[in-house]
Amino acid sequence: MQLKQLPVHRSGRNVLYDATVTLLRGISQIFFQAKAIPGLLILIAFVVADWQMALIVVLGCISSTVAGVLMRFPASKVRAGHHGFCGALVGAAAFAAMDSGWLAFLVSVLGGLLCGPVTWLLVQAFNSPPLKALQLPYLTGPFCVVASLMYFATSGNHVSQVPVVLDESLTALFFRSIVSNVSQVVLVDSVLVGLLILLALFLSHWKVGLAALLGSTMLSVVAVTTGQDRLLLGHGMLGYSEVLVSIALAAVFLKGTWQPWVMAVVGTLLVGVVRIPLQHLYGVYTWPFVITTWVLLAAVHFLPGIKRR
Repeated sequence: MQLKQLPVHRSGRNVLYDATVTLLRGISQIFFQAKAIPGLLILIAFVVADWQMALIVVLGCISSTVAGVLMRFPASKVRAGHHGFCGALVGAAAFAAMDSGWLAFLVSVLGGLLCGPVTWLLVQAFNSPPLKALQLPYLTGPFCVVASLMYFATSGNHVSQVPVVLDESLTALFFRSIVSNVSQVVLVDSVLVGLLILLALFLSHWKVGLAALLGSTMLSVVAVTTGQDRLLLGHGMLGYSEVLVSIALAAVFLKGTWQPWVMAVVGTLLVGVVRIPLQHLYGVYTWPFVITTWVLLAAVHFLPGIKRR
């Protein structure tokens, strides 16, 4: 006689644990990592920057994750944080534009929810011929779309932000920029925040941390040698897309020994070209990273000797 298996009821404690892990993975997925401990470190970095910013980021991540559930994305993807990171970045962008006012909280929640249908539209587009063969990920595309819309919709409520003039030597600005490029991925200008995020990336995997440093350092070298604005350099405003491109190509989407690193170098250089027509626009966010990565992943489909994961 076959025994009927009784249903397993999860306790409230287990549900809370799973929800917390999903949240932390959503935050770590900003840097393509589905790991709770790096996510916790990145969240701590937000708290170090401003505890209200951290709260707004968490609200955005939760809202975006809920949207992923409502849009019926695969549960495994939701648990891995794939539908939380864009909302978290929307929250960071809301704080950067409007500080900690009530509107920033509202934009974080509504923007996080809007990330769900925008993600669905991108997934549908990339799954349609002839794009399906290219296997393009949506990356931070939903964040860019939603944050850009929110940026213009709330333009009358933005706080004025005057960058601090850094009275430092070019050498000091160069080394500061290597870390600030990393922190600016989450729209924060802080050496300490950048160091905490780098620690999280190295804890996730040495390749991820090294790729972040590669992209950041390459940009800073190019910026110094080409005489880029010292203020933008020191505040990390020039290199955050390069950090993401380098991680994506060297440690996430491509297989091989040296090939992913070569592509990361190519991507880091190409971002600078893509940024030129966008640099004077508002609400650019990580569009240079998104466009560059899409172009290179599409190119990989036709290049012999380079394979996707």
